[in-house]
Amino acid sequence: MQKNVKIQSKSSSVKKEGEKKINGTIKIIAAVLLAAVILFLIITNLPKKDNGNKDFMFRKDGELTFIDSASNAVKSTIDIQIADNDFDRELGLMFRKSMEENQGMLFIFPIDTIQNFWMRNTYIPLDMIFVNSKDKIVTIQHADKTLSDQTYASTAPAMYVIEVSLGFTDKYKIKTGDKISWKRK
Repeated sequence: MQKNVKIQSKSSSVKKEGEKKINGTIKIIAAVLLAAVILFLIITNLPKKDNGNKDFMFRKDGELTFIDSASNAVKSTIDIQIADNDFDRELGLMFRKSMEENQGMLFIFPIDTIQNFWMRNTYIPLDMIFVNSKDKIVTIQHADKTLSDQTYASTAPAMYVIEVSLGFTDKYKIKTGDKISWKRK
C-alpha cells in the first residue's frame, strides 16, 4: 500500500513542476507580447520624417478655435497636433524646422497648474498660449529665443498650452481672457 502512495506523490510532484514550467513560459510569452505592443505604440506615435530629412511632419489630430471674450466671435481656427501623453509632451515641436501658420500643437495636462516650457532643440520661434481648464487664455508668452533653455511660464494655473508660430497671436489679436474651443479629428 505504501508503494502506491509514493507513486502518487511522485506523479503529483512531476505534474506540479510541469504546471510551474508552463505557467513560467506563459508569463514570459505575455511579457514579450506586452513589450512588443509597447514598442509598436511608441514607434507608430513618433512623428514622421519628411523623405529622410530631419524635419518632423505635422500630424493633424483635430482643430482648435480662438474665440473673442467680449463678442464670442471666432478670431481664428487652426489644425492641431495633440500632445496628451508624457512622450508627446516632452517631444513637443523639437527638431522641426517649420510649421504652417494655420497649424499648432495642443499640449494637454491632467490638471491646472503653473506650466513651464522651454525652447531646447526647438528651431521655430513660437507664441505659447496658456489656457486653464475653463478654456480661458491666462497667459501668452512670445518665445523668440530658439534652441534655448530659457523657460516661459504661465502666470496662472493652466491645463492646456498651445504653441503656434511667433506673431500669430498679434496677427489675430488673440489676448488674455479670450477662450478656446477644440475637438479631436
